[in-house]
Amino acid sequence: AVCSMGNSTSRLYSVLAKTLSSGAVSQHQDCLEQLDSAQLDPLDPKDLLEECQIVLQKRPPRFQRNFVNLKKNTAGNHRPIRVMQWNILAQALGEGKDNFVQCPMEALKWEERKCLILEEILAYKPDILCLQEVDHYFDTFEPLLSRLGYQCTFFPKPWSPCLDVEHNNGPDGCAMFFLKERFELINSANIRLTAMKLKTNQVAIAQTLKCHETGRLFCIAVTHLKARTGWERFRSAQGCDLLQNLKNITQGAKIPLIVCGDFNAEPTEEVYREFSNSSLNLNSAYKLLSPDGQSEPPYTTWKIRPSGECRHTLDYIWYSQHALNVNSALGLLTEEQIGPNRLPSFNYPSDHLSLVCDFSFNQDPDRLL
Repeated sequence: AVCSMGNSTSRLYSVLAKTLSSGAVSQHQDCLEQLDSAQLDPLDPKDLLEECQIVLQKRPPRFQRNFVNLKKNTAGNHRPIRVMQWNILAQALGEGKDNFVQCPMEALKWEERKCLILEEILAYKPDILCLQEVDHYFDTFEPLLSRLGYQCTFFPKPWSPCLDVEHNNGPDGCAMFFLKERFELINSANIRLTAMKLKTNQVAIAQTLKCHETGRLFCIAVTHLKARTGWERFRSAQGCDLLQNLKNITQGAKIPLIVCGDFNAEPTEEVYREFSNSSLNLNSAYKLLSPDGQSEPPYTTWKIRPSGECRHTLDYIWYSQHALNVNSALGLLTEEQIGPNRLPSFNYPSDHLSLVCDFSFNQDPDRLL
């Protein structure tokens, strides 16, 4: 049965290898509602990784990416907090709407693509995982990641474009996962973003967590702003609304903040400047990879559509620079690794690159205020 997820390898394999038909989705969700994820058997990440690799044995191996050390003084009193940001590409959009003209449909099969996504997550072992375009939350990510020790939250878009695709798996949305052994949830807010006082189709999740090791509070947020050229003012308004919500949640920056998201905005856009100049004193972590510490990466997404090649920087991890340090950041894929057909591909499951940073608390958070 789809809902029977015991310890046996065969049952685990059935979870990974089976793609649900649209008719089975509601039945699967009903089954999940009857299960308390805390009572499900814990899952060894090594076992899950092995099962993923069995499914992926005919695919090329994972790309090698290295962490870049960014902290001059590496001495610290506690383990860093690893945060992963990733637009994983909604399955319905990848197969039905996005028109990746150089990507074979075979590379987009969910049975294998979900294993590539899980393999990437398992490789970097984030303490906090922030995802966009999640349309397989209930049948894949929640049941599996909860068994790996994560507390899971999902907020779908009110009018998801996935629902326009035949045989879809429900709406896509933002999802957040944090390790319960490291953090305690203090507060959680699902935010439907507004623009010009109108509710929009874009959402965010903001959670205040307490770090067990240090006793420190911090807020982590995930969002996905409106896409497409011509919507720059709309994104700007959404960004302003999100910032105002985060100011209230963090009590005006008293609580340190990390914001992950696909902003669908280049660094030249107004919404980027709003975050850079906010009273929350935010900096973009991936700027620190540049020689001067002031420039964003050349791309976080790279794809080919019928209209041509699209290479953009749209994804960010923002952080409170007065209260948090970036210890390291995961380097991006090179053009050579990505290859001439760009993303997604048999090697990589999404058109967006994952971003991963290790954070530590500033020992003297008031000195830069």
